Amino acid sequence: MIVTTDDPEIAEVAKQFGAEIPFIRPKELSDDFTGTVPVIAHAISQMQLLGCEIDEVCCIYATAPFILSSDLQQGFSLLKDNNADYSFSCTSFPFPIQRAIKLSEQNSVSMFSPEYEQTRSQDLEEAYHDAGQFYWGTAKAFLANLPLFTGNSRAVILPRSRVQDIDTLEDWDRAEWLFKAMQK
Repeated sequence: MIVTTDDPEIAEVAKQFGAEIPFIRPKELSDDFTGTVPVIAHAISQMQLLGCEIDEVCCIYATAPFILSSDLQQGFSLLKDNNADYSFSCTSFPFPIQRAIKLSEQNSVSMFSPEYEQTRSQDLEEAYHDAGQFYWGTAKAFLANLPLFTGNSRAVILPRSRVQDIDTLEDWDRAEWLFKAMQK
């Protein structure tokens, strides 16, 4: 396993747990706005410079505590069997997005899609979102900077009960609650 980071402390912890850190990620790929594809393309390029032949890559997010090896295997199979550029985890929204509302600065309400205001929620199309757990991709797709979410990507659909991205303290608290619930 390769860990890409710009942080020496993270690199050291990763090494302690058996990861390899063959390069340090440059600062221009280490801010809060850099996407996954450029980071992985950099890692592929660096590994190729070290003489590694790479056909497929799996990016696993450290903020996804409930990832399962079976999900990774399914993602790899979807990538290979469909000759896809990418495969990734997703889950459904808990309520139809067509009924989403927005609030103004004055806290007044309007609908994003007012044409669905009177449509029964069970009659609306189910929508999904990226679960932020993993991204399989071909080296060629990453290096070409192809977008992740296209017709040549495939999704591993996960139950909402196993999806928790950790970006905030509230996310961490929910992850702990879910972990305890999963132990029962």
